[in-house]
Amino acid sequence: MTAVTRLGDIVHLSGDLPEVGSPAPDFRLTRGDLSDVGLADFAGRRKVLNILPSLDTPTCAMSARRFNERAAALDNTVVLVVSADLPFAQKRFCETEGIDNLEPLSMMRDKRFAEDYGVLMTDGPMAGLCARAVVVIDEQDRIAYTQLVPEIRQEPDYDAALAALS
Repeated sequence: MTAVTRLGDIVHLSGDLPEVGSPAPDFRLTRGDLSDVGLADFAGRRKVLNILPSLDTPTCAMSARRFNERAAALDNTVVLVVSADLPFAQKRFCETEGIDNLEPLSMMRDKRFAEDYGVLMTDGPMAGLCARAVVVIDEQDRIAYTQLVPEIRQEPDYDAALAALS
């Protein structure tokens, strides 16, 4: 079992991120229109999974803004922001912030995504939410890059994640 910190306190996770080179676990997440999507819905495209606890926190909001800015220049790539936020809240956040280069997805119906990707926080005050992580998946649905951010309040390494796309 992996762990991260939140304000210096250890928070345990459900497992480990998928290994680079391994097949990406399928998922079932919910869009803003309440339809469910899985890995096959993004077939043939590169996927950047920006996994975070909630868009309603400063670091998560900044992460979405930064990936949104950089995603506009990416070819054949979709940036998916995955959190436990309700789709309505995700949609409102994106509209308010002018975010239109990424797709927010909610795990409101199923936490298996967080379990399968090893990011489900299992204890602490944020238990049930995702730890902050970035996973890059190539066009063949294989893991190309992963980063588990060690302190929940830190931003991910945007440059390293996007470099994995080249």
